[in-house]
Amino acid sequence: MPVSDQGVTLDRYMLIPRVLIFIRRGTDILLIKGSPKKRLWANKYNGVGGHVEPGEDILSAAHRELLEETGLTADLWLCGTVVVETGRNPGIGIYVFSGESLQGEPVGSSEGTLEWVPVTKTRDLPVVEDLPVLLKRIQKMKRGDAPFNARSHYIGDKLTVVFAAE
Repeated sequence: MPVSDQGVTLDRYMLIPRVLIFIRRGTDILLIKGSPKKRLWANKYNGVGGHVEPGEDILSAAHRELLEETGLTADLWLCGTVVVETGRNPGIGIYVFSGESLQGEPVGSSEGTLEWVPVTKTRDLPVVEDLPVLLKRIQKMKRGDAPFNARSHYIGDKLTVVFAAE
């Protein structure tokens, strides 16, 4: 379908695409503790990831972000998608990936410090709000499972993540 037939108008709901990656090694998961100087999520733990650049598909973006932020490569698979309602246009579309990296040590960047964390210890860390919900869901999955679909939004000051019925 040509671009002219895509129905792109500024009054339609739009999403900014991002990737979020959770790399496993045994029972540990690789998390980044945001730099204290970061505008968002300073000193909080999260998966690695970032924006999808023009001309990139989401899997290529995930591989690029993983390599840029950690120096690691992994065989990634799509776990799910999350539409983040921002309260205005555009929203955020997060493509969540997982994979295993059995060799090499991560190399940090200006984004923050990388740490292999036992999944059971993540509840004791200062984390980005949706991390516990997403990790719980991903831990139940295995490669080949259908990706989940979710929506996150705030009710007052509380983040709510709603998974679509399967």
